[in-house]
Amino acid sequence: MSVQTSNWQQTAPGVWRLTIGNPQGITPLSLMGVLPKDEALQQLPQVNPPFTRESIEIEDLGDYLLLSIPLNRTEKLYGTGLQLLRMNQRGRNRYLRVNSDPKQDTGETHAPVPFYISDLGYGVLVDTSRIVTMYCGSTMRQEETRSEDIRDRNTDKGWKATLVASRVEIKLPREGAHVYLFGGPTLSDVVARYNLFCGGGTLPPKWGLGFWHRVPTLYTDEQVLEEAEQFRQHDMPCDVIGLEPGWHSHSYPVSYEWEKIRFPEPEQFVKELDRKGFRVNLWEHPFVSPKSELYEELKPLSGSHSVWGGLAPDYSLPEAVSLYKKQHEEQHVNIGVAGYKLDECDGSDLTNNSWMFPGHAQFPSGLDGEQMRQMYGLMFQKMTTELFRSKNRRTYGLVRASNTAASSMPYVLYSDLYDHKQFIRGVCNASFSGLLWTPEVRRARNAEDWVRRMQTVIFSPLAMLNAWGDGTKPWSFPEVEDTVRHYIKLRMRLLPYLYTAFAAYREKGIPPFRAMPFVMSPAEIAEAEAIQAEAAEQTLNTTDGAYGKRKVREWDDQYMVGDALLVAPLVEGETEREVLLPSGTWYGLETGERYEGGCIIRIQCGLERIPVFVRNGSIIPMMPALSHVPPLGTQVPLELIHFGDAVGEGNLYDDDGESFDYEVGVCGLWKTTVIQQTDGSYKGHLTGPTDKPQAYSTVTWRFAQIRL
Repeated sequence: MSVQTSNWQQTAPGVWRLTIGNPQGITPLSLMGVLPKDEALQQLPQVNPPFTRESIEIEDLGDYLLLSIPLNRTEKLYGTGLQLLRMNQRGRNRYLRVNSDPKQDTGETHAPVPFYISDLGYGVLVDTSRIVTMYCGSTMRQEETRSEDIRDRNTDKGWKATLVASRVEIKLPREGAHVYLFGGPTLSDVVARYNLFCGGGTLPPKWGLGFWHRVPTLYTDEQVLEEAEQFRQHDMPCDVIGLEPGWHSHSYPVSYEWEKIRFPEPEQFVKELDRKGFRVNLWEHPFVSPKSELYEELKPLSGSHSVWGGLAPDYSLPEAVSLYKKQHEEQHVNIGVAGYKLDECDGSDLTNNSWMFPGHAQFPSGLDGEQMRQMYGLMFQKMTTELFRSKNRRTYGLVRASNTAASSMPYVLYSDLYDHKQFIRGVCNASFSGLLWTPEVRRARNAEDWVRRMQTVIFSPLAMLNAWGDGTKPWSFPEVEDTVRHYIKLRMRLLPYLYTAFAAYREKGIPPFRAMPFVMSPAEIAEAEAIQAEAAEQTLNTTDGAYGKRKVREWDDQYMVGDALLVAPLVEGETEREVLLPSGTWYGLETGERYEGGCIIRIQCGLERIPVFVRNGSIIPMMPALSHVPPLGTQVPLELIHFGDAVGEGNLYDDDGESFDYEVGVCGLWKTTVIQQTDGSYKGHLTGPTDKPQAYSTVTWRFAQIRL
């Protein structure tokens, strides 16, 4: 039975909405309440909807509605949130439920965003607080089955377990949903349009882009201060110290109150760390202990089921939000705490233990457990961001669950999983869905594993060592301490470049860390994949599954950082790898070796180096490798490094690095330009609202460099 729909409505430049059925209740977009950045959206190419209205089918199947959208035979599909096990979602079923530690490729994940992007240049978003299942070209209707696709597996090497389907099918909740269509014309335009529609990307405080260290769970204030001092003694930059559950007077469930034996004077403790150049980030989770002063007031505002004996408050209620903010403001923010690690707002069904309120749990607002679980991570991000905004202070933190419309939230996803290759893939995949991801470092099997993980995390949205369980330090493997120090310092030197990349995320919706489909056309990637596929077809792997694994390489192990740098990490056991280079000339950032792009290269790389490539003509703004981000009002030298023999241009953004004053124009964007003069020499220009940003004391240029 067909379903009546209202007409498509254009809700922003290049964005159309289709209302299916009678959507009710809270959704991620309505919860977040962010306003599209219309002016920036107007700057994108103006496009028409990629589909005719008649090509989209909607059926009422009783318990749910089925939305069907056409596909062509070659297009690839990306997105669907933080997927750690693959990048191209074509041919897969995505069951998009919030869940921790996704160990199977079902679609369940910390941040299941029901938004897919085609490499043909369009995207489809379902705005709902319900679990959505997307069949991403993985189902074949009888009338669409082609006779030439029916093959004999016994004799035909072209047999495939998943036939090439002609539609995406999406299960929608019975009451319906709002479906949004985002135009391109390129994949990069689609993602930028989505991020701008959701309020633009986040701009972290400068200190958030420094190095982070989380101390063991039961550390006392004295132990934390001692460990912080060791960073300075070891000449290791560090900006943030994270406290794990032991700072609470009671945890699992939590009190949100300081433990008086380990932290007898928390305000003095926070101020002492601040004096030494360290911000404090506090771990917490949602479930409130009976020992908390919040318990009695939150009890009538909480769900029908407890978790670890604690309340699960209904933070769709303004009264509950107000109680949470008041307590956190008085006991944390007002004494100088800089942010939070919002743990375990995802729930677990895929690990050795199950914990979370069930889908049938009831909350005072009328939401049920399914809706609350899908939205909990967003609720906590929104509450804490608003709390710091009320003080005109930016924050940056960690979160373990997220969903649609999270791009403007200053939070980075992480996971208790610890597969290095999956963590690298997470950096790539997060870029499609308005998410940020850190491949945090915890432990290592040996010095090689340690270095490779540290190198990767340095080139990620949040560079962090999490020593909560095993007490590791950057110097835990003395034989590689110099290499680790080198890359932590390189992170600090690159801060002006990283900060400018995040400013482009805020203003233009362009992710600061992004996968290869952002910078290479489908034709370029297809040519590279064809080479890989030819080699992959030679051997059938029958040990990993009943249908074997002939898998075309997806290039989900390398990514861009800003416009100029390409990072291709190595993992333990690897000394060489293939790299897909976009067209143009590139240089090894630390080797000076020159490469011509538009092809696949093979490189060898010792443990002392991570493969990073810089585009010819790029201008990289850099600063000294200080022990921490300098405080407001302190000026440092700025170095503008021009790479290669091509002329070029770039940007340098700056503001006070801490407040929201940039929203009223207290900021600046400078253009960097390098030209070649008649005598062959190079000359640089820095043009903007003033001769240079206030944060910098002097400006020097280095021209025609081929390595740092």
